[in-house]
Amino acid sequence: FQLLLPRISYLTLVTDKVKKHFQKVMRQEEVTEIWFEYEGTPLKWHYPIGLLFDLHASNTALPWSITVHFKNFPEKDILHCHSKDVIEAHFMACIKEADALKHKSQVINEMQKKDHKQLWMGLQNDKFEQFWAINRKLMEYPPEDSGFRYIPFRIYQATTERPFIQKLFRPIASGGQLHTLGDLLKDVCPSAITPEDGEQKTQVMIHGIEPMLETPIQWLSEHMSYPDNFLHISIIPRPTD
Repeated sequence: FQLLLPRISYLTLVTDKVKKHFQKVMRQEEVTEIWFEYEGTPLKWHYPIGLLFDLHASNTALPWSITVHFKNFPEKDILHCHSKDVIEAHFMACIKEADALKHKSQVINEMQKKDHKQLWMGLQNDKFEQFWAINRKLMEYPPEDSGFRYIPFRIYQATTERPFIQKLFRPIASGGQLHTLGDLLKDVCPSAITPEDGEQKTQVMIHGIEPMLETPIQWLSEHMSYPDNFLHISIIPRPTD
């Protein structure tokens, strides 16, 4: 079964057709909770699809071949997702956390419940304008600040069991100059930067591309965050061939 899926959505949000397709050929008593796996690794549904692809399969040929399971749920590896309410709760928690870092939660707290709902419905229905009408406010900052308070980011490494790295990082240095992606990596994950004498062994991916390390981190946060307002950065081994 083949589907064209948005990188910015979540597997459990966009797989109703998959469920319907496979349930036709399954005995109902065998169907428990749907989950997905790629080459033996259960895929964490609460990571956006694009991040999962960058982390596990970015140097493989498309289409991305994922195995769908309906039983033997891997309790230790992934969270349960019994309904779309669970995905919405996770998504909104991320947006609130990001705004706490960017604006001390002032923007999200000033919004009404219907604004929060519009963010979610825009993502769920893949409606760009509906989402950005509200999300635009979360990407603004006072002109005198020249950037957010802290940058909401998470760094994922394909070669480690650690879920992700996250810490406080300001977009502007104390001297007033803009911090770059390279500055962030040097501070938080120096192993991702090329050693001066050696060849580059890793790739730094955001949304399927390798941004230049000189790119200001504030610009990346405004233009390349996922809908949950986080920059999801994958550090993966560089292909050797």
